[in-house]
Amino acid sequence: MFIKGNQGPIEVSLPGGEKLNRSDLPPRTTTRWVASRKLIVVQAVVHKLIDFKEACSAYDLSHEELQSWIDNTEEYGPAALKVTTIPKYRQP
Repeated sequence: MFIKGNQGPIEVSLPGGEKLNRSDLPPRTTTRWVASRKLIVVQAVVHKLIDFKEACSAYDLSHEELQSWIDNTEEYGPAALKVTTIPKYRQP
């Protein structure tokens, strides 16, 4: 499959055997970030479906914000992306 203007793979395999492709990514106009959308972007960056810089520019995210999503997911799991659980995972 060819997607005009995109570089990199169109689909990647996740550790659990699931597939993640570019059509699974949230719309570029996303402004409301729920945990499930954050997780998709994190998985796409970590598994090299999209580049870190591409994700930041596409979704208007700061480098620090996206990096915090990645770090929290790696350290505490997907539940750490929920806004209601952020205080639990913050360091004093």
